[in-house]
Amino acid sequence: MSDSNKAIAILVGIAKNSSELAECEISLDELSRLADTAGADTYAKVIQIKDSYDPRTLIGRGKVAEIADLAKKSEAELVIFDEELSPAQIRNLESDIECATVIDRSMLILDIFALHATSGEGKLQVELAQLKYTAPRLIGKGLELSRQGGGIGSRGPGETKLETDRRHLHEKVVSLELKLRELENTRAVMRSQRDRSGLTKVALVGYTNAGKSTVLNAITGAGVLSADKLFATLDPTTRKAQLPSGEDILLTDTVGFIRKLPHHLVKAFKSTLDEVRYADILLVVADISDPEFQNQLEVTESVIKELGAAGKPIIYVLNKFDIFPNVSFLENKKNAVEISAKTGYGIDKLLLLIEDIIRQNKKEIKLLIPYFAQSAVSDLYNGYVVKNVEYIDSGIMVEAILDERGLGIYKKYLVSES
Repeated sequence: MSDSNKAIAILVGIAKNSSELAECEISLDELSRLADTAGADTYAKVIQIKDSYDPRTLIGRGKVAEIADLAKKSEAELVIFDEELSPAQIRNLESDIECATVIDRSMLILDIFALHATSGEGKLQVELAQLKYTAPRLIGKGLELSRQGGGIGSRGPGETKLETDRRHLHEKVVSLELKLRELENTRAVMRSQRDRSGLTKVALVGYTNAGKSTVLNAITGAGVLSADKLFATLDPTTRKAQLPSGEDILLTDTVGFIRKLPHHLVKAFKSTLDEVRYADILLVVADISDPEFQNQLEVTESVIKELGAAGKPIIYVLNKFDIFPNVSFLENKKNAVEISAKTGYGIDKLLLLIEDIIRQNKKEIKLLIPYFAQSAVSDLYNGYVVKNVEYIDSGIMVEAILDERGLGIYKKYLVSES
């Protein structure tokens, strides 16, 4: 039954042949969840099997007429396409359907990002992405935006009205790009400071709503927002966590991935997603109670590769094992651990596995640090295991255990390694 406060939506997908039909249905189910997150109820899902796209409306005339009839019958305010639409295609479809606003998957995802962005950088990233992608598709629609679809697809960050005046768009884009460059520089400085701390950086990655924030909370007790919604986390959150050995690590929760995530969105949120690229270890979280979790893992691995983070040590964190305990996935993946972030089951095993990977990548070394650089000794104590310190005539002889990054930082003082 439809919630009277929600917009009514019709979803549209295209399969190029009958063999793609099942995948198209799964994608539309996910689109329905996205629509629900944005505040819309799905009235109907329409699929056309068509081996080529119609340049005018993407789908054929008969299917457009069918959707127009459905929209009138249901009083639908939104028609959401699972494929990207050009500005001209949106105008043509709205002209033919008449009574509903037409948006595409990217516009819907950006709308959700706008709802969930909380940091200044997150809001700027969303607004810039919307100005480059969404705004050109809304130009000339004027006051009708506030009347149709509850504003879904046209909301800026913080429920602000998205700029659609062609005269102001370029100026606004340039201004936002400058602000984001400044924030990216600040983020780079913060990342450099974290590097100097010597702490291992661990990033939680995975499909949206897989439970990454819940895992972060289970490990750190951070109290980060954990909600059963798609893209509940947009801004990365970093917290310090302690391993059983007493060693500290930095654990970062990141924005979730999703199938058919457009390249322009990956590019738009580059500085946020860089947390994945600069991590030392990736925890790939999967909700194993979801029938699609193996496909979702494939999507996650694909995005990791696109981000240039392939080849990093990965631990597969199979969440919700309390709900779905029988899974054979462990047999096929190295470094996989079953957990329940909700109950805490398996978290101790996960921490030990992180510890093992860190230990594998560390070496025992000797450093000779000049007295004028003795602050480096304090830095070593803050981030690494220091086994012995001896003060000799030529400087400070330090025996410590360093990882690859630490070896890079302190290589100028290196005497020997084992």
